[in-house]
Amino acid sequence: MMNDPMFWLQRQRIVDLAVTHHLPGICQSREFAEAGGLLSYAPSFADIYRRLASYVDKILKGAKPAELPVEQPTKFELVINLKTAKTLRLAVPNELLLQASRVIE
Repeated sequence: MMNDPMFWLQRQRIVDLAVTHHLPGICQSREFAEAGGLLSYAPSFADIYRRLASYVDKILKGAKPAELPVEQPTKFELVINLKTAKTLRLAVPNELLLQASRVIE
């Protein structure tokens, strides 16, 4: 599922429908997994906002925005919802659980 404002506002309804129809919801936002989706994998928005603040600081101190390097996310979060996996009767490999940033039990 794409990370979109329309989907964001309806995330609980979407997750409930997916679980009702035995569909594993895979999302781009950890909040979807927290709402009951199976898993999410996305950049850490907290990390992005911290890095954004350093850019704002540089610009306020006189740096020219056009001369600042373009960056890509470097920290990603994998959130797995084991409650949903159990409801959907899916086995989550231990290797995947070990790589998860957060496991919801």
